[in-house]
Amino acid sequence: MAIKKYTATKDNTITNAHGVDISTRATGSNMGASDILETFSIYGLQATSSAELSRILIQFPVDTISADRTAATIPASGSVNFYLRMFNARHSEQLPRDYTLTIQAVSQSWQEGYGLDMETYADKTKDSIDGSSWINRLKATRWNKVGGDYHTASYVGGSTMPTYAYSFSEGDEDILLDVTSAVEEWIAGTHTNNGFGVFLSASYEGYVSNSSGLADGSVLHNTAGPTTSYYTKRFFARSSEFFFKRPSIEARWDSRVRDDRGNFYYSSSLAPASDNLNTIYLYNYVRGQLRNIPGVDTGLIFVNVHSGSSDNTVPAGSALQLVKDGTYVTDSGKLVVSGGYVSTGIYSASFAITASSSPLTKLFDVWYSGSVQYFTGSITPTSLNSPGWNQYPQYTTKITNLKPSYNRHEQARFRVFVRPRDFSPTIYNIATSEIENTIIPSASYEIIRMADEYTVINNSTGSATKHTYLSYDVSGSYFDLDMSTLQPGYMYGIRLAYHASNNWREQEEVFKFRVEDN
Repeated sequence: MAIKKYTATKDNTITNAHGVDISTRATGSNMGASDILETFSIYGLQATSSAELSRILIQFPVDTISADRTAATIPASGSVNFYLRMFNARHSEQLPRDYTLTIQAVSQSWQEGYGLDMETYADKTKDSIDGSSWINRLKATRWNKVGGDYHTASYVGGSTMPTYAYSFSEGDEDILLDVTSAVEEWIAGTHTNNGFGVFLSASYEGYVSNSSGLADGSVLHNTAGPTTSYYTKRFFARSSEFFFKRPSIEARWDSRVRDDRGNFYYSSSLAPASDNLNTIYLYNYVRGQLRNIPGVDTGLIFVNVHSGSSDNTVPAGSALQLVKDGTYVTDSGKLVVSGGYVSTGIYSASFAITASSSPLTKLFDVWYSGSVQYFTGSITPTSLNSPGWNQYPQYTTKITNLKPSYNRHEQARFRVFVRPRDFSPTIYNIATSEIENTIIPSASYEIIRMADEYTVINNSTGSATKHTYLSYDVSGSYFDLDMSTLQPGYMYGIRLAYHASNNWREQEEVFKFRVEDN
């Protein structure tokens, strides 16, 4: 699982817009229960230089994110990115183009409230009802500055909070913004999580020369603003009936396990050094659970590689000489691989080995620390050969453990079987019922809702996070999926894409399953 979604826990729209009488500002209005969030700037409607503004407040469950990190559900800081996701809500009114929104951390606590009216602003807090507004952040408790209080200092990690900007060209785009720094500051406790304010940047909120303030204290001094309107940008709120349009913080990380035990190659002058390096894994299961090895824990573990006995069933003879790479194999004898801790109960070791004139058909890896041997595995290496033609491989794919339906609280692992489409094995005297699984080193998945083919999880083939890439081991490729990211009661499809011959190619097969609520 390399993607985890955290839906907003509260949101609200606050405004100083004029009400239906075009004279009284609706600064006490609350829209915390609305299924829409809105930001706008209206210039010159009530008077020549009047500015009416609307801003969004939104908060996410950082405590839950922190608890998931403690439980190792999501990785440590530096190994995961957090993205703010907000989805455009189409409407029939004027939509601004070519503008920028500011996203800043809110510096004080606030209440969501129960208001619904976004047209006449009839739902007001009036200092006696829970809910934030343009003037108040809590019942009868004012903001220090109308329109909300935000962290505005220049960002210094571990001290202040970052400010973000998100630009729109057409105006109807969604927000997909990396807010990792802010979330990590909240997790670390640098500042209390009060969520984000989302509003038009100063150069797009209306011009006002009001350094001394107006009588009602509702208009912000902004001589950098324009004398034109940017009206109106809307997003779906957390109460929206559209499950996949609700605003969220999305954790994304590269969770790939690239275990080359079933995809192991001898070193070749045809390949760069990085491709000659193979990584193998040790999975320490104790009574069905992954457990750290006592005495090794999160430290180094070492590996020797041996040839086989006369019947190739156990390791024999002295350790084989490996290729010195300066990181994993460093000693002058080049006999020892320095392996390391990956996660609870999982260790890895990387090394390269050169084939002799008569390449061994099987290698044996012996894992140890000090005088204690922990595990012995086997590897069937392959020599790299370059074909005499420009290949265009095609594959047939099957998910071997696909179930018709899954519970929405389930963490599912999908096992992917792949073979070349023109596969034709050579059979000599004995045939095996096991068809060899082809491992695709770079493969990615996406999830679609079958009812309307809406893409729920996009593949990450163009993303640095690689959060939808498949892992692989000796049994083939696989990926994990948190079913809570999917709305129950629908059928979904899995589409796979493979990187081959320098291009990503979407595969023909679509693998369908339902998500149920029980």
